[in-house]
Amino acid sequence: MTRAVLVLNAGSSSLKVALFDAGGERLLARGQADRIGPEGGLQLQDAQGAPLPAPAAAASHQAALAGAIAGFRAGLPGLELIAVGHRVVHGGDAFTGPVAVTPAVLAQLEALSPLAPLHQPHNLAGIRAAMAEFPGVPQIACFDTAFHRSHPWVNDVFALPREFYDQGVRRYGFHGLSYDHVTGELARLAPHLWEGRVVIAHLGNGASMCAVQRGRSVASTMGFSALDGLPMGTRCGQIDPGVILYLMDQRGMTAAAIADLLYRRSGLLGLSGVSNDMRVLEASDNPDAARAIDHFVFRCQREVGAMAAALGGIDALVFCGGIGEHSTLVRARICERLGWMGIELDHSRNAAHATVISSDLARTTVMVVPTDEERVIARAARAVLAGGAPV
Repeated sequence: MTRAVLVLNAGSSSLKVALFDAGGERLLARGQADRIGPEGGLQLQDAQGAPLPAPAAAASHQAALAGAIAGFRAGLPGLELIAVGHRVVHGGDAFTGPVAVTPAVLAQLEALSPLAPLHQPHNLAGIRAAMAEFPGVPQIACFDTAFHRSHPWVNDVFALPREFYDQGVRRYGFHGLSYDHVTGELARLAPHLWEGRVVIAHLGNGASMCAVQRGRSVASTMGFSALDGLPMGTRCGQIDPGVILYLMDQRGMTAAAIADLLYRRSGLLGLSGVSNDMRVLEASDNPDAARAIDHFVFRCQREVGAMAAALGGIDALVFCGGIGEHSTLVRARICERLGWMGIELDHSRNAAHATVISSDLARTTVMVVPTDEERVIARAARAVLAGGAPV
């Protein structure tokens, strides 16, 4: 019999699945369903990357989940799930760590959906699908916001009347599961840097930066929602609130139309008119694609400076996420204007995607540390079962 922890990361039209041993450490299998619906498909593989049998279709999240489990069971006879861990983007100010899902918890998370409309409803759909598929198996919610609850008050508050802060209008920060993993890896790989002032750049279709010292979040580029800070694949990033008032008052746009604009039609896609995918933009000869990259790089450079200021200096810059881990061009271009803070790349190391990509003489270390949110969730689920985290 194989006792295991299942990890789910549900998006609007996707479902990432990973299976870990009962200790939450050793990967057994993983997979992903894309374009869930009539054209949906599912791919599974074992820990070595060999394909596992999977149904050709993924018509719904629950169908994708059932197909994934069927494939895992075919490759791992006697599979027994002891817990299912879920990525949940928003935990508000109530959830500061992983929790077992109860009807009351689910209701609280549902109430937070307006704060993360691109993610939260789908995260909760994944929880409901798992509850239906595995009745009696503990469901554990792990939050992207929890890592940032250590922010000092000055980095947590907006300059609004205090009553709004007390009602939950505050800077929550996101991508916390990724930052949790990367800080853990930094403690293992370079404990002297973990002790110091570190800026972590999680750059992907969603992008943010976090200022970290001794494994604790000091500041984040994201705020009340996952819209703030850096420009992203389809999200605008930082924007003057006056723009929103103008769109409402002068352009007659509704809240729903503005939400669609800011969440789905802006960012790299909106700037380029080509794609939200950095790989496509880098390969394009469209001048608007180049300008979109220019803006992304500029904003990243600016936010590295802001995060370093929050820390009172910088000892290391760490890249992670799909763009951060794979784009040599973006890493090089971000770093080329940061020499004033002691950053100097070794371009051969950068091209080879080495762990340390700064030169030996650089005052500030630059690293690439692949993130693994699924492993963080598996460990958290195991901790909840063992009584080491809130239930």
